[in-house]
Amino acid sequence: MNDDARHREKMAKRKAVQDAEVASKNIEKGLLVVHTGPGKGKTTAALGLVLRMLGRGHRVGVVQFIKGAWDTGEARALKTFGDRIAWHALGEGFTWETQDKARDIAACRNAWETARALMADESIRLLVLDELNIALRYDYLDLDAVVAELQARRPDLHVVVTGRNAKPALIEAADLVTEMGSVKHHFSAGVKAQEGIEF
Repeated sequence: MNDDARHREKMAKRKAVQDAEVASKNIEKGLLVVHTGPGKGKTTAALGLVLRMLGRGHRVGVVQFIKGAWDTGEARALKTFGDRIAWHALGEGFTWETQDKARDIAACRNAWETARALMADESIRLLVLDELNIALRYDYLDLDAVVAELQARRPDLHVVVTGRNAKPALIEAADLVTEMGSVKHHFSAGVKAQEGIEF
């Protein structure tokens, strides 16, 4: 048997195994997805899902818990979808910039109330809670209450939570957790945040 024939036979066996595995999955539900870890790309990955959902004709929501009034490329681009996206940048900026814990807590509580309203909106199919992990890390929101409400959301709603240092209780509740690793970052070499890459 030549190499091509061996390869075809091997791939046919693999396809049969893959097809059987896919056929065995029959549950359909809204997922709780967590993007965490020290690496860059958590929000970027979540916004990729936003585009995928918009491309399928669904309505989406984004609530930013820490990021505030930045003029970002993603906000500009996604706002062109009009009322198919509910975009809420409600943060006051990074905690080391505000240096006002009470103000940060108030902003996060306001963002959580907005998130709760969007979870109740049956026209929203995907909700991104950007940097919610940061709000939970600093105890700006009650972890148990947030996790309980995320678990009690309606069955068809997908929710993506981003931010470093996801709490173990949130990880346990999630259906999918991806940890972004940091292998190398241009910032360490003195390269500043750049338009189209960081914002």
